[in-house]
Amino acid sequence: MLIALISAAAHSSTAGQAATSTDAVRVHWKALEMAQLRLDDKAPLKWNVYQPDKKDNKKDKKKNSDLVLVLLGHRYLMLDTKARLVYMVPLSDLQAQGKDFESGDLAQPARLIPSTDWTQRDVGPAELFRLTLGDYGSILEVSLPHMPDLRPFY
Repeated sequence: MLIALISAAAHSSTAGQAATSTDAVRVHWKALEMAQLRLDDKAPLKWNVYQPDKKDNKKDKKKNSDLVLVLLGHRYLMLDTKARLVYMVPLSDLQAQGKDFESGDLAQPARLIPSTDWTQRDVGPAELFRLTLGDYGSILEVSLPHMPDLRPFY
Protein backbone atom coordinates (compact mmCIF):
# COMPACT_ATOMS: atom_id res chain seq x y z
CA MET A 1 0.00 0.00 0.00
CA LEU A 2 2.81 2.41 0.90
CA ILE A 3 4.70 1.54 -2.28
CA ALA A 4 1.61 2.28 -4.37
CA LEU A 5 1.27 5.72 -2.72
CA ILE A 6 4.94 6.53 -3.30
CA SER A 7 4.79 5.48 -6.95
CA ALA A 8 1.56 7.47 -7.46
CA ALA A 9 3.18 10.55 -5.88
CA ALA A 10 6.28 10.14 -8.04
CA HIS A 11 4.12 9.77 -11.16
CA SER A 12 2.13 12.91 -10.38
CA SER A 13 5.30 14.93 -9.72
CA THR A 14 6.85 13.85 -13.06
CA ALA A 15 3.58 14.67 -14.82
CA GLY A 16 3.70 18.13 -13.21
CA GLN A 17 7.27 18.59 -14.43
CA ALA A 18 6.25 17.56 -17.95
CA ALA A 19 3.41 20.08 -17.92
CA THR A 20 5.74 22.90 -16.84
CA SER A 21 8.31 22.00 -19.49
CA THR A 22 5.69 22.23 -22.26
CA ASP A 23 4.48 25.56 -20.85
CA ALA A 24 8.06 26.87 -21.06
CA VAL A 25 8.11 26.19 -24.81
CA ARG A 26 5.33 28.72 -25.51
CA VAL A 27 6.31 31.22 -28.19
CA HIS A 28 4.61 34.59 -28.69
CA TRP A 29 4.74 35.48 -32.41
CA LYS A 30 4.72 39.21 -33.15
CA ALA A 31 3.91 40.62 -36.60
CA LEU A 32 6.76 42.43 -38.35
CA GLU A 33 5.61 45.73 -39.80
CA MET A 34 8.46 46.35 -42.26
CA ALA A 35 8.92 42.78 -43.51
CA GLN A 36 8.41 41.92 -47.17
CA LEU A 37 7.45 38.62 -48.79
CA ARG A 38 7.56 37.58 -52.43
CA LEU A 39 6.66 34.32 -54.16
CA ASP A 40 8.19 33.99 -57.63
CA ASP A 41 8.93 37.76 -57.69
CA LYS A 42 5.28 38.66 -56.96
CA ALA A 43 3.65 39.72 -53.72
CA PRO A 44 1.00 37.15 -52.67
CA LEU A 45 -2.56 38.42 -52.18
CA LYS A 46 -2.59 37.43 -48.51
CA TRP A 47 0.64 37.31 -46.51
CA ASN A 48 2.25 38.29 -43.22
CA VAL A 49 5.53 37.65 -41.42
CA TYR A 50 5.95 37.02 -37.68
CA GLN A 51 8.95 36.57 -35.39
CA PRO A 52 9.11 35.52 -31.73
CA ASP A 53 8.67 38.41 -29.33
CA LYS A 54 12.11 39.23 -27.93
CA LYS A 55 10.68 40.44 -24.61
CA ASP A 56 9.10 37.08 -23.75
CA ASN A 57 12.08 34.75 -24.06
CA LYS A 58 15.26 36.20 -22.59
CA LYS A 59 17.09 32.88 -22.21
CA ASP A 60 16.17 31.47 -25.66
CA LYS A 61 16.56 34.81 -27.46
CA LYS A 62 19.36 33.64 -29.75
CA LYS A 63 17.64 30.37 -30.67
CA ASN A 64 14.26 31.98 -31.36
CA SER A 65 15.74 34.80 -33.43
CA ASP A 66 16.32 32.21 -36.17
CA LEU A 67 12.61 31.37 -36.43
CA VAL A 68 10.16 33.07 -38.80
CA LEU A 69 6.44 32.36 -39.13
CA VAL A 70 5.03 33.16 -42.57
CA LEU A 71 1.39 33.40 -43.67
CA LEU A 72 1.30 32.51 -47.34
CA GLY A 73 -2.25 32.56 -48.70
CA HIS A 74 -4.24 30.38 -46.30
CA ARG A 75 -1.21 28.42 -45.10
CA TYR A 76 1.30 29.05 -42.33
CA LEU A 77 4.95 28.03 -42.67
CA MET A 78 7.67 28.22 -40.05
CA LEU A 79 11.18 28.86 -41.34
CA ASP A 80 14.18 27.88 -39.27
CA THR A 81 16.79 30.08 -40.91
CA LYS A 82 19.74 28.60 -39.02
CA ALA A 83 18.92 24.94 -39.75
CA ARG A 84 17.49 25.91 -43.18
CA LEU A 85 14.27 23.98 -42.67
CA VAL A 86 10.61 24.74 -43.45
CA TYR A 87 7.72 23.34 -41.42
CA MET A 88 4.01 23.36 -42.25
CA VAL A 89 1.99 24.82 -39.37
CA PRO A 90 -1.67 23.84 -38.94
CA LEU A 91 -3.90 26.71 -37.87
CA SER A 92 -5.03 24.64 -34.89
CA ASP A 93 -1.50 24.98 -33.39
CA LEU A 94 -1.74 28.79 -33.32
CA GLN A 95 -3.79 30.70 -30.74
CA ALA A 96 -4.71 34.25 -31.79
CA GLN A 97 -3.69 37.03 -29.39
CA GLY A 98 -5.05 40.13 -31.14
CA LYS A 99 -2.87 40.65 -34.23
CA ASP A 100 -0.25 38.27 -32.85
CA PHE A 101 -0.16 34.51 -32.18
CA GLU A 102 0.97 32.18 -29.46
CA SER A 103 2.05 28.60 -30.04
CA GLY A 104 3.97 25.68 -28.69
CA ASP A 105 6.88 23.98 -30.42
CA LEU A 106 6.10 24.02 -34.15
CA ALA A 107 9.26 22.26 -35.34
CA GLN A 108 8.04 18.70 -35.74
CA PRO A 109 9.79 16.39 -38.22
CA ALA A 110 6.47 15.02 -39.54
CA ARG A 111 5.55 18.50 -40.82
CA LEU A 112 8.79 19.14 -42.68
CA ILE A 113 8.41 20.63 -46.17
CA PRO A 114 11.23 20.01 -48.65
CA SER A 115 13.19 23.16 -49.48
CA THR A 116 16.35 23.82 -51.46
CA ASP A 117 18.64 26.62 -52.65
CA TRP A 118 18.74 28.60 -49.41
CA THR A 119 20.58 31.92 -49.62
CA GLN A 120 20.92 34.62 -46.99
CA ARG A 121 22.10 38.15 -47.75
CA ASP A 122 22.41 41.38 -45.85
CA VAL A 123 20.78 44.00 -48.11
CA GLY A 124 21.27 47.18 -46.10
CA PRO A 125 18.40 47.71 -43.68
CA ALA A 126 17.13 44.15 -44.11
CA GLU A 127 18.21 40.54 -44.24
CA LEU A 128 17.00 38.64 -47.30
CA PHE A 129 16.27 34.90 -47.19
CA ARG A 130 15.64 33.19 -50.51
CA LEU A 131 14.66 29.52 -50.87
CA THR A 132 12.79 27.18 -53.16
CA LEU A 133 9.76 25.42 -51.69
CA GLY A 134 9.66 21.80 -52.82
CA ASP A 135 5.88 21.38 -52.67
CA TYR A 136 5.11 24.61 -54.56
CA GLY A 137 8.20 24.55 -56.75
CA SER A 138 8.27 28.32 -56.22
CA ILE A 139 10.93 30.69 -54.98
CA LEU A 140 10.09 32.31 -51.64
CA GLU A 141 11.84 35.53 -50.62
CA VAL A 142 11.49 36.88 -47.10
CA SER A 143 13.02 40.23 -46.22
CA LEU A 144 13.36 40.84 -42.47
CA PRO A 145 14.24 44.33 -41.21
CA HIS A 146 17.11 44.64 -38.77
CA MET A 147 18.74 47.46 -36.93
CA PRO A 148 21.88 48.81 -38.58
CA ASP A 149 25.19 48.07 -36.88
CA LEU A 150 26.22 51.40 -35.39
CA ARG A 151 29.22 50.12 -33.44
CA PRO A 152 31.82 51.80 -35.70
CA PHE A 153 30.33 55.19 -34.77
CA TYR A 154 30.96 54.82 -31.04
